[in-house]
Amino acid sequence: MSELSPEELVEKVRAYNPKSNSDLIRAAFDYGRRMHEGQFRHSGEPYFTHPVAVAHVLAEQKLDDSTIITALLHDTIEDTGSTYGEISAHFGADVAELVDGVTKLTNLQLSSTETKQAENFRKLFMAMSKDLRVILVKIADRLHNMRTIRAMRPEKQVQKARETMDIFAPLAGRMGMQWMRDELEDLAFHVLNPEARSSIIRRFIRLQQESGDVIEKITKDIRKELDRAGIEAEVFGRAKKPYSIWRKMQEKDQSFSRLSDTYGFRVITGSEEDCYAVLGAVHQRWRAVPGRFKDYISQPKSNGYRSIHTTVSGRDGKRVEIQIRTRQMHEVAEAGVAAHWSYKDGERAENPFAVDPAKWITSLTERFENADDHDEFLENVKLEMYTDKVFCFTPKGEVVKLPRGATPLDFAYAVHTRVGDSCVGARVDNIRVPLWTRIKNGQSIEIITAEGQSPQATWLDIVVTGRAKSAIRRRLRVEDRERFIKLGRELARVAFDHVGRKATDKALTTAAKQLGLADADEILARLGSADLAARDVVALLYPNALGGIDEIDVERAVIGLEPDQSFTRSLCCQPVPGERIVGITYRGKGVMLHSIDCLALSEVEDDGSRWVDVHWHSGTHPAVHAVTLELTIANDAGVLGRICTLIGEQKANISDLHFVDRKPDYFKILVDVDLRDVEHLHTVMLVLEAESDVAEIKRYRDLSRAP
Repeated sequence: MSELSPEELVEKVRAYNPKSNSDLIRAAFDYGRRMHEGQFRHSGEPYFTHPVAVAHVLAEQKLDDSTIITALLHDTIEDTGSTYGEISAHFGADVAELVDGVTKLTNLQLSSTETKQAENFRKLFMAMSKDLRVILVKIADRLHNMRTIRAMRPEKQVQKARETMDIFAPLAGRMGMQWMRDELEDLAFHVLNPEARSSIIRRFIRLQQESGDVIEKITKDIRKELDRAGIEAEVFGRAKKPYSIWRKMQEKDQSFSRLSDTYGFRVITGSEEDCYAVLGAVHQRWRAVPGRFKDYISQPKSNGYRSIHTTVSGRDGKRVEIQIRTRQMHEVAEAGVAAHWSYKDGERAENPFAVDPAKWITSLTERFENADDHDEFLENVKLEMYTDKVFCFTPKGEVVKLPRGATPLDFAYAVHTRVGDSCVGARVDNIRVPLWTRIKNGQSIEIITAEGQSPQATWLDIVVTGRAKSAIRRRLRVEDRERFIKLGRELARVAFDHVGRKATDKALTTAAKQLGLADADEILARLGSADLAARDVVALLYPNALGGIDEIDVERAVIGLEPDQSFTRSLCCQPVPGERIVGITYRGKGVMLHSIDCLALSEVEDDGSRWVDVHWHSGTHPAVHAVTLELTIANDAGVLGRICTLIGEQKANISDLHFVDRKPDYFKILVDVDLRDVEHLHTVMLVLEAESDVAEIKRYRDLSRAP
């Protein structure tokens, strides 16, 4: 490609659109080159080589002049002194709108936090619904950036690759541009997991050395059968992309050697009738693999994709995936939405199978543009992008459309939230099945309900639809709040008793006002969910109650420091008074105290200049030294409350509580307890260990929290 001359691009466009406005493309080329003059990419190349490359990608899809010109100018408003008005004056309002749309998409941070990401996805789909060519340019822009990603910093490569894998590749696939999705995924895979990709490629090479050119052999076998049946068709074979193989290995939990369909073959026919004739010839010659047949001709995908898929046991018993379609179907399968805009001989191509996905995007944005639940919006958007659909039926014969992988629970919530909340079982085709069963096309689903049933937290791992997840979360939040209030009341009682006070409703209401919270229940809910520490509530109401008259000042608790030195307890080992300690100096952090047996000390054992000989003051220390305890406790009513009571009875305050694991029979929790010294620690652990509902207790230490 002559990167600084427009002629190669002009000729490429004229090859499929002789009526193209070549002068306007040349003008856009010259304008873009002039605006980007003096700008360079990370690789050192002139920046304008990037817009030119994007334009060539879109020209290969046979797109209209406005899209090609937009590609050449897509970074001018953002990165140069160009303006919307200037582009509109030179190249027309259509191009100016497209360039402005691409600029707005570029500024969206699609990989940011969940709430922000959901809002930006909403804006993305709004922009797409106005003109789909905006997203065509953006995806082509991302494709070229991924092709040249090696010039970026490593951390930037990972960020862009992850964003590509999570957003742009699935979006390209949802819009029918499967070849572009495959390439984007493979380029991202190369960055995110280069070892796995290289391993798969090496295995392909080894397989080819052992069995010869499998693709050529199987292609000849298929052509021979078609000739025998008198069917004219083209046959193509290909090895699947490394990422596609890796994904199947992960989904099926199989090694490469056990993975059967690593090759794919396409048969392109002249008519729809020939497609089914090819299917008959293939099945007559080779045994079809059960459950691997899909007819997307009679039931097309929503993006216009039509094809027959079948998998057969071919040469040497190897499974072979074959896709059968007509030439027009193939054009849509390759170009997707681009087929709607593509040109032939200067006219818009009239492909009867090309579907304008604007209808899908418009319906999606209308459905969620007023949604308050960001999680639900984001999950539905991703499901629309990432998955195919299954069609199932209610007992009355009504059709319900769900994403592939959906379960009877998803079906129940699709019928009505009340049906989902009260679901206790399901029948699929009159057979009782577990709620985690994956629904298949054409099945009839009957939901069994019962009064008093409510959603379980484990249901979130069973359902896949955003509607079901959102409904379950809403119901669990209500139930969790009641549970958190009950737990919070116990935590508050223990903390207030510790300073000789009572956690009355009046005291809690007063604290709520001070904290700007609605009422006492809100404080209790936050205490129970560990969003608020009981000690902080006590300190707010009784600031002088937590101290001790004869207790040692916390800042003077360590002996052996210079007058200008301060200390901090290291989080990795959390030393408490009475334990042997050592001080280590850290730049900008002062002296950090470690227990003498802390594993983090091995990293500084050769640097004696940083070691400080210190020891704890021998007096009485206040109970302010947090230690994390890891407890495994029975999942029974009242157990957690008794644990909190036991800790409080030892005059120790719970400053934080975190659930690590929840199982039907036990909980594993981390409890931060404020203690005086090592004796206080041993007393608390001994009392808890004696409790019959405590299966295990140990001091939690985390080396990753070392300074």
